[in-house]
Amino acid sequence: MPQPVDPRVLGLTVAGGAVGVLARGLIVAPVSDPAAVPWTTLAINVAGSLLLGVIVGWLDDRRPLARAFLGTGVMGGFTTYSAFAVATALWVTTPWLAAGLAAASVVLGVIGAIVGLFIGRRIADRPGEIELPEDAE
Repeated sequence: MPQPVDPRVLGLTVAGGAVGVLARGLIVAPVSDPAAVPWTTLAINVAGSLLLGVIVGWLDDRRPLARAFLGTGVMGGFTTYSAFAVATALWVTTPWLAAGLAAASVVLGVIGAIVGLFIGRRIADRPGEIELPEDAE
């Protein structure tokens, strides 16, 4: 039986999604050249993958409400698979370019996520802070 959804998590996710969508809109809206929109979407999705990696690496499972707001909400609203898919499909007249954009989106997104996870984990470990002997693993 599925667990009930915590209304706090749901509310924070929705609020975060609104923030992420607004951020993406503020970046995309000024782009006047339709040919630049797919590249803008690529940049947003790669940056969002990096930032999501940082959030997940930093918060892990310690702060579920912050992770719901920032990760699922803000980054979920900021990045978008549907815009990526449509941007790629619009280039169907130039299949090699569409394939290149799709491949770049996936590869760079994964690389961004890996780098983000590394950064987030470094933040969580608080490098430079002296660990007490009783806290060492």
